[in-house]
Amino acid sequence: MSLDAIMTLLPDLNKAFIETIYMVGISLSISLVVGLPIGILLFVTDRDLFLESRVVKEGLGFFVNIVRSIPYIILLVALLPLTQLITGTTIGPTAASVSLSVAAIPFFARIVETSLREVDKGVIEASIAVGASPWMIIKDVLLPEAKPGIVQGVTITTISLIGYSAMAGIVGGGGVGDLAIRFGYYRYDNTIMITTVIVLICLVQIIQFAGDKLARVVDKR
Repeated sequence: MSLDAIMTLLPDLNKAFIETIYMVGISLSISLVVGLPIGILLFVTDRDLFLESRVVKEGLGFFVNIVRSIPYIILLVALLPLTQLITGTTIGPTAASVSLSVAAIPFFARIVETSLREVDKGVIEASIAVGASPWMIIKDVLLPEAKPGIVQGVTITTISLIGYSAMAGIVGGGGVGDLAIRFGYYRYDNTIMITTVIVLICLVQIIQFAGDKLARVVDKR
């Protein structure tokens, strides 16, 4: 891999990297806003908990399991009509963010539910005993106690989205994956393929390091 080849690739690589960050940023934000409440509901509506509801639990669980059971590349293609409706196009990073968000929401919701299950039930029972409202239990007990697990969940979701965003390049979603497919795979250019892989590896390593460090900071247990 020559220096000249890397310098020639640099403008396209910078553009693709920014598109990847853009896609992941949008879809991660949406997955946090929507997935966090779903994850909380999946937990608090379970049996023997303070908002027990079989209908809500099974309904949300069914939706989450359906979306999670669909391979992302199939989900990406299946959501093209919805993507067209929302963004007015089916190509580009904004369009790819639609399918990325749909894939990430149930994924993050299950991580939140799992993190909440690690909270000591004795703490929850004590809060109920002193008359705390459901909202107070969620806000002042569950979320603070589960914060390290949720932070780790955000890290895992972000890394998963980076992988999904690379697959979005197959349908012209933009980003590093699109660059690797169009200029690396289709043109048999190993320089581009190797460079994009290195970029993605470095990005994942940085995110994992930052996520682990933040999880340790917020862990007050």
